[in-house]
Amino acid sequence: MAKFYFCGSIRGGRQLASTYEKIIKLLQVHGRVLTEHLGDDNEIQTRDRVLSDRAIHDRDLQWIRESDVVVAEVTVPSLGVGYEIGRAIEMGKPVLCLFNNGTKSVLSAMITGSPGVVMYDYSDPVELTNILKDFISQNVPRRTS
Repeated sequence: MAKFYFCGSIRGGRQLASTYEKIIKLLQVHGRVLTEHLGDDNEIQTRDRVLSDRAIHDRDLQWIRESDVVVAEVTVPSLGVGYEIGRAIEMGKPVLCLFNNGTKSVLSAMITGSPGVVMYDYSDPVELTNILKDFISQNVPRRTS
């Protein structure tokens, strides 16, 4: 079963939490999402409020190591998401970044210019189904059990 590390803004702003939830559900069709709690604000509070910042850092890096690919929703600027993308690239993980071009946000050139990132713009969350399906088919090895 494929393992996905999904990341999106937490402390930087939760404006797209419902989109994060949709992406997580789409990824779950293809495998296990190690960060499935990111789609639910209550779950984030329950899981992460008992952990120190160091524990969250170490746990999340371990999940990136375990993952087959990293999928990041990058519309809401987040230092943490940028850090996770950089570390994933450093580890040789395939990285998909999703950006909603219907917003006023401007994406950093450090993301759009990175050769370690596959970048997709979308204007409607409905488009995410095919974007994710295509990326997964090209970057997740099929496993036989």
